[in-house]
Order: sequence, then C-alpha cells, then structure tokens
Amino acid sequence: MDKLYTFGKYLKHKYNKKIKKVPISIPGFTCPNIDGTVARGGCVFCENESFSPNFQKEKFTLNLKSKENPLLQKQLNALKLQFFNTVELYKRIYASEKFIVYFQSFTNTYAPFETLKTLYDTALTFPDVIGLSIGTRTDSITDETLNYLKELSKDYEIWVEYGIQSSNDETLKRINRGHDFQNVKDTIKKTKDLGLNVCGHLIFGLPGETQDDMIKSVNDTIELNIDSIKFHPLYVTDNTLLAIDYKKGTFIPISEKDYIDTLIKAIKMLPQNVSIQRMTAGTANLLAPEWCRDKSKQMSHIHKALVNAGIKL
Repeated sequence: MDKLYTFGKYLKHKYNKKIKKVPISIPGFTCPNIDGTVARGGCVFCENESFSPNFQKEKFTLNLKSKENPLLQKQLNALKLQFFNTVELYKRIYASEKFIVYFQSFTNTYAPFETLKTLYDTALTFPDVIGLSIGTRTDSITDETLNYLKELSKDYEIWVEYGIQSSNDETLKRINRGHDFQNVKDTIKKTKDLGLNVCGHLIFGLPGETQDDMIKSVNDTIELNIDSIKFHPLYVTDNTLLAIDYKKGTFIPISEKDYIDTLIKAIKMLPQNVSIQRMTAGTANLLAPEWCRDKSKQMSHIHKALVNAGIKL
C-alpha cells in the first residue's frame, strides 16, 4: 500500500456521506473462553471496559446453547439507549449523516439465533442506519447466523469483525485464546464464500512475539482475503491476567518506536483494496505502556512515520 486507504475513505467513496460506526455493548454477552466452554479467565489482556465506552456487566450470560433469554428486553433497551445517545453526540461533533451499528464488546454472535436476529433487526430499524458491524470470534458463529447475515447484506452494509490477534498457534495458547489459527482460516473462508465483508483484528506486542512473528501474522491475514483490518498495540489494564505478569516483571509491553515500526511495515504489505479501520488504541484505564495513554499523540507520531515512509495520507 502506497496510499493510506482508511475505512472512512471506503465509506465516503461508496455512499458519499459522513458515516460513523456507533459502538454498542449488549448486557449478557460473554465469550467461550470466559464461561468455560473452551477456557476460563478470558484472553490474558481482556478487560472489555477498556475497549468499549458502552460496556455493561451482567451476572447472567448467554451462550450458543441457551434455551431462554430473560435479558432480551433489557438488551433491547440498552441497544436503543446507547444508539440514540451516541448518535446525538456524533451528529453534533462530526456532523454525521448515516450510521453503522457496531456490536462491539465481547462476542456478539455468542447467543441463541433468535436473540441475535431480534437485536440485529431492531438496530436496522433505527433512523439513518445503513448497516451492522459485528465483533466476534471465529469459534463462536454458526452457519445459521452467517446465512442470515448474508441475506441482510443484500440490502445493508454488513461486516463481520473477527479477532485474529496472531497467526502463531503458540501465541494463541499463551494468551489463552481457546482456538488455533486453522479455526480462523476455516471460518473466514466460510464467511467470505458467502460474500460477506470481513475485518480482521491483529495485536502487536503479544507475549513472546518478535517482529517477525507479527509481520507473519499480517501476511497470513492478508492471505485470508480480508476486506479491512484493525491494528492494536497490546497494552495492560487492571483486572486482567496480563496485569499480573506485568506487575511481576515477566511481561514488558512493546515500545512506541517498535510498534510504529511494525505498523508501517504492515501497512506497506497491505493490498490497496484492504481498508484500515484502526492503527492504534489506548485507554485512560491503563497500567502500561504510558505512550498508549494519549491516542492523539500516537496518531501524530504515526502520521509522521507514514509520511517519512512515503505513504500518502
């Protein structure tokens, strides 16, 4: 890639309108490596408060085998409240015209199909909504859900966002992911064969990984024929397994210099048709590294590095 192709540019070119993704956190959703289905404790870095501004905790949680959903009305209320509150803000700050509802926190296909269908259908009835983006895991989406999303994609902008994190199976074991890279390959192929848009998430700085490992993950992800990508640095927040290792001194976070160097190399590898949805991340709820605290400063440094690398913004 010699010219930065962002997701915003993709949407602007396709719709010629200002479009924003609206992050939604549905109470009662969890993950199979939290509830014990494939593992316990979640990924070592996982504290969803740091990923979503609308995160909510709930004692009762759903899974693919749940027979009942006593939370459905609460979930619908949360969906509506979060959407309209966020849209009001986006219209005021960004002059946004249309919206994609982004089911963000935890695994947003890890629930009975009827629950998912009700939530997705409801979101699509909201004013100025043109589609959905659904964050999930490759081991937690059924053929029934994928086929339903395929039907929705005939009339709406539909994206499935998969947390890939790394293509290295040893790394996936180390971070307690609960599945291997073959599962990622099989599920993304199935999703793409249905004609659905796929965004893959990769994390740089995972425990034990070298830059060569990170770059290989980028290459392996590109080979999956993804349509878009998100890059994240691994940072440490409280209430995570990673925080224990950091406090013991057995985990050292990636430096900003190394992260940006890896990011630039990764962006250069991308085909020009693969849009970039995220180049970095940060949170106020942070233990380390300190450079992840200020996202605007990170973006300034990244833009400077892109220019120096000859990548047009």
